[in-house]
Amino acid sequence: MSNTEQSAHKVCWSCKGPVAASALFCETCNAIQAPGQLDHFTRFGLEHSFDVDVDAMEATYLKQQQMLHPDRFASRSGREQALSSQQAASLNEAFETLKNPVARAHYMLRQAGHEPEGGEGHTVNDPELLMEAMEMRESLDDADDKITIDAIIKDTRKQARACEKDLGAAFDNQSYDAAKKLATRLRYLVKMTEEARAKKSRLAAA
Repeated sequence: MSNTEQSAHKVCWSCKGPVAASALFCETCNAIQAPGQLDHFTRFGLEHSFDVDVDAMEATYLKQQQMLHPDRFASRSGREQALSSQQAASLNEAFETLKNPVARAHYMLRQAGHEPEGGEGHTVNDPELLMEAMEMRESLDDADDKITIDAIIKDTRKQARACEKDLGAAFDNQSYDAAKKLATRLRYLVKMTEEARAKKSRLAAA
């Protein structure tokens, strides 16, 4: 077996036979396997790309979630019950990370060895972006009617979609410095959209 084949396989804890690294169950004895060091994209059979078909990923997620449901392992050994819980936790973490564009960008940056801006020990050092964020904040603070807030929501969502498109291109080109800045901008835009929606709800309830 070549080194590549070895890295793509692991040994089943139950029957000691070879198991694909991405397999949930052993094809020989059907024993559930440990999640191992699978990256989130491989877990869902996805290419390592920022552009993810979230609907298709969710379909895979729901299918795997059903296969790993605790009720299926209620009569199994303690080890199998523990492994099913580990697999379910890894599955949930992978799905929550990849379905969120900001979390997905941060995950891809860390995979490439780059810590995202604003993370632990990494401050945002982009005066232009900070000024843009401040101006967005002031616009939202000044908005006092539904029409104005709806316009802000529409604008920030439009900018976020454009930012996601640029992020995809940056990752495709391995332009990680650009990706870091775009991920930070996307984080601000998403946060601003959420805060605008919250203010709209408060106005409606007043």
